[in-house]
Amino acid sequence: MEKQTLEACERRIGYKFQNDFWLYKALTHSSSKGNGRLSNERLEFLGDAVLGMVVSEHLFTSFKDRAEGELTKIKSCVVSRAMLAERSKDFGFASFISVGKGMLENSALPASVMANVMEAIIGAIFSDGGIEPARRFILDMLAGEIDAAVADQDQGNYKSLLQQFAQREFSSTPTYKVIGDAGPDHDKSFLVITMIAGQRYECAWGRSKKEAEQRAAELTYLILSGPLGSAGQALQSSM
Repeated sequence: MEKQTLEACERRIGYKFQNDFWLYKALTHSSSKGNGRLSNERLEFLGDAVLGMVVSEHLFTSFKDRAEGELTKIKSCVVSRAMLAERSKDFGFASFISVGKGMLENSALPASVMANVMEAIIGAIFSDGGIEPARRFILDMLAGEIDAAVADQDQGNYKSLLQQFAQREFSSTPTYKVIGDAGPDHDKSFLVITMIAGQRYECAWGRSKKEAEQRAAELTYLILSGPLGSAGQALQSSM
């Protein structure tokens, strides 16, 4: 793996390694030939533990009025494998990771590989610089997801409420479409619009796709379930 590749990855994650061996290891998948026993599997194990601890501590100290059950639900959303894979794709880690030829034949790396490399990166940062840079990276990376998960709890999960409303009133399930984004790849904001039965409704920005979807669902639900009801609220053109 070339030094330029490691340096480009460092710029993406916003952390300069003291010993770039840790980053090299984090980006080496076990399918990659010619690396002996070197792979990111042990760093995945460590990164998973660091991730869980940092998120748990943050939720514990930031939301003192939350019961254990609420904190558990928020954490499970934030550190899910699907969420880690999505954020890994946002960082563009697929262009840095070293994999075997069999995987290179596929058009996209599996979500499991993308989630694993995110955990390995966290483990590498922790191994190289300790808990503080690892904490900063994790909380910056997941800020939007944490906000969205907390909003789910606080607002009664408007996506769920809108789904029930739309199925009852329109016999249709809402969908959400990204219609814009802003910011660098590793720290994007997304503009999402709500679609019901082929019609466009409200749109909203969020620091993650999930947060934007939740906010768009909230605006749409409040309008459709308000005094004016559903009449005349749809934008009469489809995407």
